[in-house]
Amino acid sequence: MTTYFITRHTGALQWAAAHDIHFDIHLEHLLSLDKLQAGDVIIGTLPINMIYQINQLGVRYLHLSLKIPPHLRGVELDIEQLKVCQATLEEFVVTKISDIET
Repeated sequence: MTTYFITRHTGALQWAAAHDIHFDIHLEHLLSLDKLQAGDVIIGTLPINMIYQINQLGVRYLHLSLKIPPHLRGVELDIEQLKVCQATLEEFVVTKISDIET
């Protein structure tokens, strides 16, 4: 089992270190699912369709959840701002109901 932390944000890495969040591999982006195996764990803020795909592989997903006020949206957050935004990890499993033809 491998734990991946997917983030391009330095503040998120600092927050993880300050909270003793263990991960084996840090990647700025998850470009391929090829190396993922059932039982692996991904920590990050991935798009919902990608979360569905990794869940289908048997990979757990821990979302770095934040309560971001409007004035901080789109801002590179540092560790102190992440604390203010109540950063926490929450596990999600995504189920796709159907595909819609457009």
